[in-house]
Amino acid sequence: MRVIVVGAGVLGTMHAWHAVERGHEVLHIEREAEARGASVRNFGQIWVSGRAGGEELATALRARELWEGIGARVPGLGFRAIGSLTVVKNAAERAVAEAATRRPDAADRGYRLLDAEETRARNPALRGEFAGALWCERDAAVEPRTAQRALKEHLLASGRYTYLGGREVREVVGERAVRDDHGDTHHGDAVILCTGAWLGGLVRELVPDLPVRRVRLQMMQTDPLGEPLTTSVADADSFRYYPAYASDALDAMAAAQAQVPTAAAHKMQLLMVQRADGGLTIGDTHEYETPFGFDVVEDPYEHLTGVVESILGRPLPTVRRRWAGVYAQCTGTTPGPDGEPVAPVVHREQVRDGVWLVTGPGGRGMTCSPAIAETTANGLNW
Repeated sequence: MRVIVVGAGVLGTMHAWHAVERGHEVLHIEREAEARGASVRNFGQIWVSGRAGGEELATALRARELWEGIGARVPGLGFRAIGSLTVVKNAAERAVAEAATRRPDAADRGYRLLDAEETRARNPALRGEFAGALWCERDAAVEPRTAQRALKEHLLASGRYTYLGGREVREVVGERAVRDDHGDTHHGDAVILCTGAWLGGLVRELVPDLPVRRVRLQMMQTDPLGEPLTTSVADADSFRYYPAYASDALDAMAAAQAQVPTAAAHKMQLLMVQRADGGLTIGDTHEYETPFGFDVVEDPYEHLTGVVESILGRPLPTVRRRWAGVYAQCTGTTPGPDGEPVAPVVHREQVRDGVWLVTGPGGRGMTCSPAIAETTANGLNW
C-alpha cells in the first residue's frame, strides 16, 4: 500500500510512522521545509494527569506507552518518564488535589498527594513556599523542537518513506490523489490530511462546516536552570483548565479564590518542563476569539515569572525565547463518565473516497498523536 500523508507535524508524522511500521510505502508532504506549527511550539509534555476519564484518558495512556517504545528506538526524541507535580499552596487547592486521588482512575494516572517535604524530595529544585503537590507518575516529556526531525530521520532509514517539504497540497484529485502547488499530482492507496491549524483553503473546501476552532497561546524558554528540574511542574490554575479535576472541591476553590486578573484575562495556567539543555519551557495562555493578536504581550510573561519564582524560591534564569503558537481544537462536548463536559479527542472524517481528514486534537496533540494515528491505521486495516 502507498499512503500519502499531508502535514509533517506530530500528528502527520505519527500517521507516517504507523504506516511504515506496518510495511507500507509513505509519501509525506509538508508545505514548510519542516514542521513549524504547534508541534514544535509546545511543552513536549506527554500529559496524562489532567485528561478526562474514559476515551481521552485511554488514548493518552496508550499514547504514553507508544511514546516510550518509540523513544527507546529513536533516542533523538529525548523521551523522559519524569512525571509531574501540580503544586498547591493552601487548603482549598489541596482539597482539589485530594479529590483527584479519589477518582476511580487515579491509579491509572499514578496520582499521589504529597506534602511539602515529599514534594521537595521528589523535585529538590522546588524551594519555594507551598503546601504540597499532586504527583502524577504517568506524565512524561520529549523534545518538541527536535522530535519530528528525529522521527523523520528514522523513517528515512526504512527505505519506504519519502519526504517532500515546501509543497502545499492544493487539491484532492479524483480518488486517492492530491495535487501540490508545484503542479505535481501524487497518487496513493490512501490519503491522510493532518493539516493542523491550517483550516482554510483545501480543508474548508472539503469540509465547509468543520467543528474545529483555532486556539492561540504564548510561551517562553529560559537559559539553563543550572540544576535538574526532575519533574514537570504545574500550578493550581491548571485545575481550572483540565477536565480530570472537575469536582465540588474545584467549585469551592473557584469560589474562594478568583484567578489574578492577568491569569483570568489570558485564561492562564502554569506548565513548566526542563529541556535537554537545562532551559525551562514555561507557559501558557489561551486565546479563543479571532482575529488573534499578531504580537506577544508582556503581562502573561510577568505573571508566569512571578509564579515560577514563588515555586522555585529563586530568580528565574534569563528568558531567551518568547513565541506564540496556534493549534486546532475540536468544538462541542459530550458528558464524560463522571458527568464532566468532554471534547472529542480528535476530528476524523472521510472527506473523499480514500481520503481522510484528521485534525483538532487541541492541546492534547503532542500527548495523544501516537494513539490517534494508531486508531486511524487500525480503522483502515493497514
